[in-house]
Amino acid sequence: MFSNIGWSELVILLVAALVILGPERLPGAIRWTTRSLRQVRDYASGATSQLREEIGPEFDDLRKPLADLNELRRMSPRSVVTKHLLNNDDSLLKDLDGLLPNKNDVYGTNSGMPEHPKTPPPSLQKPLARNEPPPIDMDAT
Repeated sequence: MFSNIGWSELVILLVAALVILGPERLPGAIRWTTRSLRQVRDYASGATSQLREEIGPEFDDLRKPLADLNELRRMSPRSVVTKHLLNNDDSLLKDLDGLLPNKNDVYGTNSGMPEHPKTPPPSLQKPLARNEPPPIDMDAT
């Protein structure tokens, strides 16, 4: 439920609660919060079980498209092509990977092309003086 909250955020929330509520009321507030969360979870699981009982086997038919959609969201473009076009046989893609050049071979130092001098990041460049024209990059124009 709280998968996005890390330990540092929990510590910050606990310290803020301690400052706001004080040490006297903090244990009661924690008990109330955990009881409320448990009730909400029980209501949600009860609603799910009640739907499953009332709808019956059609409930699984309703959940199947959602499960298929979640499966598609987790797939990469390569796995979609492999599954739907190549019937889960990725040997063709592995053979193509061996034939295509590597990114480092094309753009790296192995390509034989001279490297362009790296410009310093904007934070290290000196600001332009008033009415000073900006530098011109001859390679870019």
